Amino acid sequence: MNDFRPEHFGWHLDDNGVATVTLNRPERKNPLTFESYAELRDTFRALRGRRREIRAVVITGAGDNFCSGGDVHEIIGPLTAMDMQGLLQFTRMTGDLVKAIRHCPQPVISAVDGVCAGAGAAVAMASDLRYGTARATTAFLFVRVGLAGADMGACAILPRIVGQGRAAELLFTGRTMTAAEGESWGWFNAVVEPGELLPHATAAAAKLAAGPTFAHGITKNQLNLEWDMSLDAAIESEAQAQAICMQTADFRRAYEAFVNKGKPEFEGD
Repeated sequence: MNDFRPEHFGWHLDDNGVATVTLNRPERKNPLTFESYAELRDTFRALRGRRREIRAVVITGAGDNFCSGGDVHEIIGPLTAMDMQGLLQFTRMTGDLVKAIRHCPQPVISAVDGVCAGAGAAVAMASDLRYGTARATTAFLFVRVGLAGADMGACAILPRIVGQGRAAELLFTGRTMTAAEGESWGWFNAVVEPGELLPHATAAAAKLAAGPTFAHGITKNQLNLEWDMSLDAAIESEAQAQAICMQTADFRRAYEAFVNKGKPEFEGD
């Protein structure tokens, strides 16, 4: 994907295998459109076949904001005129974006500054890690436009991040979660200064990209699979997953590096 040129967001792939996706409509706080939803979905789906080349992903927003959600004029207005078939096609597409982020093997990090609302909050929610700034504000504001908080997997994923009661409050009220709340509740893995946000997220992604990326993909897959497993089933599933990892060249590289008192150089195979 070195030659990938998306139409609806920025894309950069560095020498460490870290791809940066930039939502880049800063004059509108980076809202999503029908086209950007679809292109993001297709991009994250394509990452499943590019794990050796693209080893981690950072999602960020241009300017001082992450994403204000679906564009009021380009999405919400047209939705009011759609029939049920069209509406369901749209809601399934937005959900497919979350599934694509969750199911790509690469760790995905959201770097959140300023406004993170609606679908933008759902994109951050779907990521594996989130870093924010003190001025970051997160809101699942679907209720404010007369919709359910049940959107893009929020009722399933958000309680697992911040807890059932806190998720229920956020989804019922649509209120803003402050950065301080987000950090203390586990929504943000860390809160840093605005100027440090993207470098911090990119450095974290580079560290993951330098690790055993095949094994990272297995970890991500197990985190998804084990949501609805019994403990016994989860332990057995992890036994099988770890046995697969023990067959990789990266596992042998780590052992040989330890024997030789060196640092392993993982290659993702």
